[in-house]
Amino acid sequence: MTILPMVLVSAQGDDARKPNLIIIFTDDQGYQDLGCFGSPDIKTPRIDQMAKEGMMLTDFYAQTVCGPSRAALMTGCYPFRNARRDKGEVPHPKLALAEITMAEVLKSAGYATGMVGKWDLAGHSQTKFDMNLRPGKQGFDESFWTPGSNDAFVNLLRDDQLIERKADLSTLTRRYTNEAIQFIDRHKEGPFFLYLAHTMPHTKLAVSTQFKGKSKAGLYGDVIEEIDHHVGRVLDHVKKSGLDENTYVVFTSDNGPWWVKKDHGGHAEPLRGEKCTTYEGGLRVPCVIRAPGNIKPGRQSSQLAATIDLLPTFAALAGAEVPTDRVIDGVDMSAFLHGEAKEKDRSFFFYQHKFLRAVRVGKWKLHVPHTQSHRQGLGKKWRVHMRPENRPFIEEVTLYDLESDVAESKNVASDHPEVVARLMKRIAHMRKDLGDGGYRGENARALGKDDYFGRGIEGK
Repeated sequence: MTILPMVLVSAQGDDARKPNLIIIFTDDQGYQDLGCFGSPDIKTPRIDQMAKEGMMLTDFYAQTVCGPSRAALMTGCYPFRNARRDKGEVPHPKLALAEITMAEVLKSAGYATGMVGKWDLAGHSQTKFDMNLRPGKQGFDESFWTPGSNDAFVNLLRDDQLIERKADLSTLTRRYTNEAIQFIDRHKEGPFFLYLAHTMPHTKLAVSTQFKGKSKAGLYGDVIEEIDHHVGRVLDHVKKSGLDENTYVVFTSDNGPWWVKKDHGGHAEPLRGEKCTTYEGGLRVPCVIRAPGNIKPGRQSSQLAATIDLLPTFAALAGAEVPTDRVIDGVDMSAFLHGEAKEKDRSFFFYQHKFLRAVRVGKWKLHVPHTQSHRQGLGKKWRVHMRPENRPFIEEVTLYDLESDVAESKNVASDHPEVVARLMKRIAHMRKDLGDGGYRGENARALGKDDYFGRGIEGK
């Protein structure tokens, strides 16, 4: 498939009436790791209040690891669809400039765009990353960012300048929030889009003295409770600035908990699975959305939704249009959020990097057997991050009724052959459209001579 020139259409009208849009994105925070999502030990009063004043989405999906999750969020696409400026054999993508990000879509509608925190789309390393793929090259007017995860240390950059090496990890949550608040102040005349991507609770864990030792859930709980406090600071500042009635705030996570980190990892109960798996606990994450005057307070919905939906949803809210020259996987959920439409009947596909592993439609989730290619390379390597009971390869088509069996414990495929047949047709369609393993589908995007898959155009 040839990628056509970028086509964006912005709506006409008064920019001051367009809503401000904020995404707060945490790293490796599990499904259960908020009070409102059932944590017995982690106290999150500010996000719990945010849920009471807005809505909780209980069946909300990201991706199975952090780099692909950010690519999905920024482009509204399954990560395997995106063009990359690398060889495609590592899970964390270098997102090609040929891709159109949420920031670029919103800029076309007159938005100021700001990014704070973990980027992870120019290379996963703190030192070996492509500066040409920094946030400023992907639609963000302003950025205070770190290239990747905090596995060892964090370097900080402002736009294209390195400003600090090996920053104190215990200060990051506060400093990111300070930067976010300053961005809001600079652009409170609106409209603005702010992407606040916290480094925590990815390990190494670190917390300020104000929160150290406060949580019953140990250091991990301390970190979440500090994040909660600073989410409250953002919400308070939005309200103090007179922006409350015209601002949407989304809080969610990039993937499930990192089980291999034990006490320094999170929790996904009652779901099965963790980061790196395509069981529910790997991709289903907490999501809270608050927009006073636009989203009815106190709502809770099991509508199937995902981070890939935020780009088309935000575009609709902003009066912008999504790109028309490429496949976008996400759907506009704005009418549903506003209570103006019924829940959507749609599919969600579970990819483990480049492997298509499962599909969900309504209450049904179907896992496909591991092929030979699924059992090699990354498909084999990732197993060390999983609980032992989740490591065995799947040998037969497996169907779960998530309505009665959210823990994915009982295969009911033999009882529902018609459901299996229907979902296998969707798997077959997605394999042709997007791909699976070493095969790139007809609507997957690629660059050219410097891309592993060898089709398409050079980045802009």
